[in-house]
Amino acid sequence: MSFVVPDSCSLPTAEQPLRVAEFESLFAGAVRSVDRIDPRHVRFEMAGPPGLEATVRDLAERENGCCDFFTFTVTGDREQATEVVTLDVEVPANYTDVLDGLAGLAA
Repeated sequence: MSFVVPDSCSLPTAEQPLRVAEFESLFAGAVRSVDRIDPRHVRFEMAGPPGLEATVRDLAERENGCCDFFTFTVTGDREQATEVVTLDVEVPANYTDVLDGLAGLAA
């Protein structure tokens, strides 16, 4: 499934592919697992170098600025020189297709 930007997104159209690419890049380099908690909730487990948690928080905050229907919860921990980050993403029931697309970016 490909990611489709919802009509309610306030990010300028020209910037939307760049934001999708940011998520693809983050997920490609860091995702360990993607767990569907329920139809409205996905958990991404990630690991990477120091600074990963700050990168995830920054991206989640910027995304929430244009798509305020997302609820992002970022939890970080450290395993020696590796940061381990959990990103929980929740949406209202009418945005589950957008959540499906976001999860698909990590696949």
